[in-house]
Amino acid sequence: MNGQIRARELRVIGASGDQLGVMPTARALDKAREVGLDLVEISPNAAPPVAKIVDWGKYQYQKMKEQQRNRKNAHSSEIKQMRLGLKISQNDLNIKLRKVRKFLLDGDKVKIQLIFRGREMAHPEVGRDLLSKILDQLSDVAVADNKPVMAGRNLNIIIRSNPHAKAKDAQGH
Repeated sequence: MNGQIRARELRVIGASGDQLGVMPTARALDKAREVGLDLVEISPNAAPPVAKIVDWGKYQYQKMKEQQRNRKNAHSSEIKQMRLGLKISQNDLNIKLRKVRKFLLDGDKVKIQLIFRGREMAHPEVGRDLLSKILDQLSDVAVADNKPVMAGRNLNIIIRSNPHAKAKDAQGH
């Protein structure tokens, strides 16, 4: 800003956004003082560096507000969890899958956890069949992040939204 600019020549942009051209730094500073504003280096790595004549306080305020808007609009992806038993009825499964579908369309990842109870542990293939059935029903919006993993009494898989499904959804298919 102002006297801290080390470049010999600058491409100067006026207060109203018009190009003033390439000029020596001293002349650019004089132009800024004439208008009663500051000379701020916007792009120091350009050749020649770009500087703009602005009101420094107003410029800082606008930058801060823009950062706040960006933080507000940023959506961080979460991992939601859906727990199911092996003996789940088709109706209950449909309700759970509807919730999973909503999570996926919101951009979240979903961890589906099948819980084995008692003697069900002797038949892990039943859980794998149920998981493949679930993945088939969600294949239009989901893709598996990894293979199903047995962790203690639970069979886990993490799924995420299919990027191609969002494109189809946006086109109205």
